[in-house]
Amino acid sequence: MKKVSRRSFLKNTAMAAAVLNYIPFSIRGTNVPSNKLNIAAIGIGGMGGYNLKNCEDENIVALCDVDSDYAAGTIKRYPKAKVYKDYRLMLEKQKDIDAIIIATPDHTHAVITMAAMQEGKHVFCQKPLTHNIYEARTITEAANYYNVQTQMGNQGHSVEHIRLLKEWIADGAIGTVREVHAWTDRPVGGDPWSTFAVKAKSTENLPVPETLDWDLWLGPAPYRAYHPDYHPTKWRAWLDFGTGSLGDMGCHILDPAFWALDLGAPDKLQATSTHWEPEIESQTFPRASIVRFNFPANNKRGAVKLTWYDGRLLPEIPEELEIGRELPSSGALIIGDKGAMLHGSHGADGVRIIPEIKMQEYVRPAKTIARVTEGHEGDWIRACKEGKGGKPASSNFNYGGPLTEMVLLGMIAIQVKDQRLEWNRDEMKFTNNDKANLLVKSQYRDGWKL
Repeated sequence: MKKVSRRSFLKNTAMAAAVLNYIPFSIRGTNVPSNKLNIAAIGIGGMGGYNLKNCEDENIVALCDVDSDYAAGTIKRYPKAKVYKDYRLMLEKQKDIDAIIIATPDHTHAVITMAAMQEGKHVFCQKPLTHNIYEARTITEAANYYNVQTQMGNQGHSVEHIRLLKEWIADGAIGTVREVHAWTDRPVGGDPWSTFAVKAKSTENLPVPETLDWDLWLGPAPYRAYHPDYHPTKWRAWLDFGTGSLGDMGCHILDPAFWALDLGAPDKLQATSTHWEPEIESQTFPRASIVRFNFPANNKRGAVKLTWYDGRLLPEIPEELEIGRELPSSGALIIGDKGAMLHGSHGADGVRIIPEIKMQEYVRPAKTIARVTEGHEGDWIRACKEGKGGKPASSNFNYGGPLTEMVLLGMIAIQVKDQRLEWNRDEMKFTNNDKANLLVKSQYRDGWKL
């Protein structure tokens, strides 16, 4: 399988990609009679299995997971699909695949996504798109180059509420927006990785389960011995594998403001946090964090300040919120000079203008944004079938990549803690902090490259 760097892939395979991109999926695969996609999935024990259930009108032809025990339920559900442990072997041997779902831990998203796109496969990748900013930028550029149809797995971006929020803000429902507050109760509540322990710092020598290929699970991450505090569910807590609470939930909760306000990249940010277990704080994300982003003015709006809270930290209760009405466990406040909006987690769930009397008085504008009627996975499938010249999926990598970059910038601010960072998006570097720049791109283990 040919591997190329970010610098070289744009010039090395132009002819092959151009030829591939002009061949419709229906004559590249084996699905001409039914006009169905041949779909594979990599990482099927958790969200990957959920994503597959929303693709069952297509042909599920291949399943890949490094842990056959964790993936057993999904494998049983699709008995006709070929089963693999190594995605590289799947890509090499099975040429009838049109599109691939990737739902592995964050640290392997980029290498698998790049390999799939280099083979001309359409890609649905779980959020966040990548584990570091360099990967996000490279994968976004590669998706455009290979001209494949993509979707990031922030499923709220395909729902009704996020479109209502964007339309209402454009309509001036709360006036000029200068301030956003967003929060999640994770890692303290709502997710199994919230209870991760300190065992993995110990000297325990635990055997690798027979069903697990631990070396493949590690992928490009530095080698360390197996421990159940990493796999299958607690990897989000660890710097080498996950992206913490912000990476876990930011692509859901920050999505509405990012889209509606055209936030783009911040130019300044700073974070503070508390660590609950000093022994392992150099390896894990903190129990609670606050990250403050500054987004400069652009030609559509003025400057915006956005504050992120996790670990059950919350913003001050706004004066617009009625007495007795509580903030949701995860959600956001978007504050304008004529009012505010409050919403829950995925896709601006339950968005309302506050106080409620203003919501009742508001005359809703006509709908101006196209609606997604097929669901998030279905929207991607539609884009795959339409191909070049069709409508891209709602959270294709041109959108999901920059959203991921914003979230990962916050992750870096958390790691350097209490330092004000100045970010140059075009040069992809911090202009005032060398330590933070070391976190823009990670060193891959020998034998792995993007």
